[in-house]
Amino acid sequence: MEAATAARRAAIIGTGLIGQGWAIVFARMGWEVRLYDVNAAMLAEARALILQQLRELETQGLLAGADAIVDRVQTAASLQEALAGADYIQENSPEQVQTKRQLFSELDALAEPHAIIGSSTSSIPASQFTEHLAGRHRCLVAHPVNPPYLIPVVELCPAPWTSPEALARAREVMTSIGQKPVLVRQEIEGFILNRLQGALLHEAFRLASQGIASAEDIDTTVKDGLGLRWAFMGPFETIDLNAPGGIADYCQRYGDLYQSIGATQGECVAWEGALVDTLSDERRSLLPAEDLPARRFWRDDMLMRLMRHKQSNGDNHG
Repeated sequence: MEAATAARRAAIIGTGLIGQGWAIVFARMGWEVRLYDVNAAMLAEARALILQQLRELETQGLLAGADAIVDRVQTAASLQEALAGADYIQENSPEQVQTKRQLFSELDALAEPHAIIGSSTSSIPASQFTEHLAGRHRCLVAHPVNPPYLIPVVELCPAPWTSPEALARAREVMTSIGQKPVLVRQEIEGFILNRLQGALLHEAFRLASQGIASAEDIDTTVKDGLGLRWAFMGPFETIDLNAPGGIADYCQRYGDLYQSIGATQGECVAWEGALVDTLSDERRSLLPAEDLPARRFWRDDMLMRLMRHKQSNGDNHG
């Protein structure tokens, strides 16, 4: 994949799976990347893990020059060193408000004045950990989907005080590195993706708890049914195409049905106890625990194949 922008610098703070993924996303598009993690052992192995994944992407034909790309990724001995010269900063700390408040205090104090600071948080609105900052106007959520180098959507969710200029620059950065930014117009727990995913999961747990279907058959309904359409169009486009007169016609035909279904979905089933034990037993009978790592590699291989297919049909994201 050709670099789309002149060399710029990104700081990746936190080098777990998401941090490694972000490093790949930036470096493959020509950015210089500096990694930092308070966990020295994790930081020490991050670059080798990034190279391993880059080589797999190269094997799959999704990029060229893995060794040259990883040369743009370097580790930093301190947070200050990582932030020096960075145009964009991506934070990937644990999902704990106090941890993020403390870390963002340091990031805001040490970052270049022009740098945008994004958080990978999957659920916490930025207002909960940036309100106290002098530079809070340049902070926002930039929530990726794992792994971000294969799934391009990034949810941009500003705090009430995030400036329009910072939001626009964050969108420009994400677009320039091959991601697909979507705007969350108002702060809400879980943003868009996890709320949509959560709605489906709650109904899946409900169906399982009532003995309506097995975990395997519920998964099959999604992967060999809904998921085939959802790989290239969303729920509104789906129903727009499922009635002769489009979405208004669909709503007129089926609105009462979905209102009736929705009335039965008010209470959430607790994800605990015997229900979880039963689901876990069923999943482990289908996939033993020792085979989970191999199945994750299979998942990524399937995502790479899907990405190649989408790119061959003109989708240049990722």
